Amino acid sequence: MSSTLPPIPSLKAVTFDVGATLIKSWPSVGQVYAEVAGRHGLRHLSAELLEDRFRIAWSRQFHLTETRSGWEQLVDEAFAGLAPIPPSQSFFPELYDRFAQPDAWRIFDDVPPVLEGLAAAGFRLAVISNWDERLRDLLRRLHLDSHFEAIVVSCEVGHRKPDRAIFDEATRQLGLPAGQILHIGDSVEMDLMGARNAGFHALRIDRTATEPGADHLCSMLELLERLRL
Repeated sequence: MSSTLPPIPSLKAVTFDVGATLIKSWPSVGQVYAEVAGRHGLRHLSAELLEDRFRIAWSRQFHLTETRSGWEQLVDEAFAGLAPIPPSQSFFPELYDRFAQPDAWRIFDDVPPVLEGLAAAGFRLAVISNWDERLRDLLRRLHLDSHFEAIVVSCEVGHRKPDRAIFDEATRQLGLPAGQILHIGDSVEMDLMGARNAGFHALRIDRTATEPGADHLCSMLELLERLRL
């Protein structure tokens, strides 16, 4: 699709990615890893080291993270050589549960006013996320689920972004053609290109950018400006 948004009346719904779009880990993945590992005797591991190790493991194995067993593999890789016993045989259950808790996450400040503004303007809202079994309950406990008419999760659909099938499932649940839906997410491949290849309009959220662009937002609040709300 074109990077230029269509006339506002033709847009009926906005869908959102979740991680790094609506919410972020808090204080960081590395910090949570260090806290849990420390309770199991690994007090010498810094949050910075574990954050780096997590990001490397994520880059190699992010495709496994729709399942608990996939997360076990990823966490074991992140701690490889740092722990005498792999986390999958020790503290992984506690770590997995920790990220199901709402206090391990923060909602970006620019998200609530945008969700409220879009809803007030009559837009239908939905989630399209690559996530595991914990997402629905997490959104409920963060008081975000009530904003969304549909929550489409890769572990339930059996397809992950950028696969067109997960976007098609969103159109089915919303009962709208893809051309009437705008998708917002942080990944060029998963969100921007995945959505456009499925016929959606799409913008990327990049809160590290200093200026907005045709394809990206610096703040979610810019979405209201683009839609003239």
